[in-house]
Amino acid sequence: MAELDGEPVGVEQLAALALVNYGHFTTMRVEGGGVRGLALHLDRLTRDCRALFGVEPDVERVRRLARRAAAGAAAPVVVRVTLFDPGLDIGRPVSNGEPRVLVTARAAGERPVPGMRVGTVRYARDLPAVKHVGLFGAVRRRRDAQAEGFDDALFVDAGASVTEGTTWNVGFFDGRRVVWPDAEVLPGVTMRLLRGSVRPVGVADLAGMEAAFATNAAVGVRAITAVDGRAFPADHPVLDALRREYAAVPLDPL
Repeated sequence: MAELDGEPVGVEQLAALALVNYGHFTTMRVEGGGVRGLALHLDRLTRDCRALFGVEPDVERVRRLARRAAAGAAAPVVVRVTLFDPGLDIGRPVSNGEPRVLVTARAAGERPVPGMRVGTVRYARDLPAVKHVGLFGAVRRRRDAQAEGFDDALFVDAGASVTEGTTWNVGFFDGRRVVWPDAEVLPGVTMRLLRGSVRPVGVADLAGMEAAFATNAAVGVRAITAVDGRAFPADHPVLDALRREYAAVPLDPL
């Protein structure tokens, strides 16, 4: 389903989103009417709306619209809330600051999902801290990685330090603790709900890691079974421990 401000959305209303591609979003897995880290999702929408449009959304209204999209679902659903301005003038985008709320919902997949093999590529998203709709560069790198036989791409910076994945955060286990790369990345909600230390992780450091994994709200914790030619176990005990930790996070009523 897809609704704009709680009403059916038409093609003409989506033209600005499709043709100009300016806006931001958050994606939530809704289970039994609840969301893990709901406050973090709403804070993200507020922060990113301020950054892209210079205004703040009515978060209670956003909750109401998202709740409407998930209402009646017998199984978990993935709800995406996108804020964009259908009247945006591409020639003078600063003249508008009236983002509207597009809500879509789809069935959530089963967890855990199979592990994936990723290939490293030098790339940095525009405004990494913002979950914006400009996905061309990331999707292109994913496509290129798949054409080379991988499942997805893992980004590294100019200094060969690991940053993030195309639509997910990456974490590692060094034998003692969970490690998140200290880099310019999207501060994912799932990542923030899990414990761990933050430090730079170079590609060369992967030889000393025991496990690797990806996180986002849709998949939770997903094993990474290889980075380039370096293999990692799909069944390392830390992966199950992280999944249990994430499952134990209380569901906040949407």
